[in-house]
Amino acid sequence: MKPLDCHVNFEALRPVLVVALGYGERPKGGRPPYDAVVMFKVLVLALMHNLSDERMEFLIRDRFSWLRFLGFQIGEPTPDQKTIWLFREKLTQAGVFKALFAAFEAQLCARGYKPTGGQIVDATLVFAPRQRMTKEEKARAKAGEAASDIWPDDLSKAAQKDTDARWTVKYSKVKTTKEGEKDAGLVDISVPHFGYKNHVSIDRKWRFIRGETGTNAARYDGHELSCVLDETNSSKAVWADTRYRSARHIRRGNATRSAIRACVRLRERTHGSDHPLNRPNPCEGPHDHGQPELQLPPSHLPRATTGHSLTPPKFRKYPPWQTQTAQHSLKYHRP
Repeated sequence: MKPLDCHVNFEALRPVLVVALGYGERPKGGRPPYDAVVMFKVLVLALMHNLSDERMEFLIRDRFSWLRFLGFQIGEPTPDQKTIWLFREKLTQAGVFKALFAAFEAQLCARGYKPTGGQIVDATLVFAPRQRMTKEEKARAKAGEAASDIWPDDLSKAAQKDTDARWTVKYSKVKTTKEGEKDAGLVDISVPHFGYKNHVSIDRKWRFIRGETGTNAARYDGHELSCVLDETNSSKAVWADTRYRSARHIRRGNATRSAIRACVRLRERTHGSDHPLNRPNPCEGPHDHGQPELQLPPSHLPRATTGHSLTPPKFRKYPPWQTQTAQHSLKYHRP
């Protein structure tokens, strides 16, 4: 496959970058800024691989292919995470960030890389330095006040304070150590995180970034789904985790599963636990106490109206008297 710069003319974006960044003649002394087109390529790589600024700093120095793509020599100074962050902030404040990537995507579509096959959506946590603030200062920051308003008498301190980042908790599973010969299994862990969240959507076929937005870490993922989806995709299929599902869809899913689980105690609600038909099953073991196993309803029950197709597992073979009881119970409790 040809490199990306063979399909996209990055030099065509230089005039917009120079105007947005305000690059001009600088007095002698100090380190000159990195080339604007090179820095834009860094942002493209970061978005294509969904990487944080800290990870980008490492991979630029680690991968020879990235060094060649950016035009750096081995051992030459490369952008660090602070430089990448400042470059992105300047483009955002100038209001040209989305326009630049729209022009980038237009060149891709002109080359035949149109968004097809559906979309894949995910979010990446971006760490930020923890802020040392009092309770009153934290409350004002959460209320949306700027740092210059919270510390009006100390502008140097306000310049070092990040009032936009927020706390969140990320849940995951980790394998525990084995206790003797018995594996303790999996346990849930919660990791606190302070910073931001980068929401990205890519097309399934070409895996190019089609939508991107950044929020604080506490922002609910489902609120950003409409901001990153591309309506020009040839397929309406969307792959995303449960964090992008709204509360309404979660309630509908629970209602569908509840309608299936309700059949477990359907017989007891109809006749009562002391009914002769509800006596313990003599074919079951002494420790089963006559309780039936969890099962899906028979096939003659009406399906749920949510559109989900359910494939029932293999049913346990019960004695005839239990089968008759289930049919008799369903006769009076048909929806």
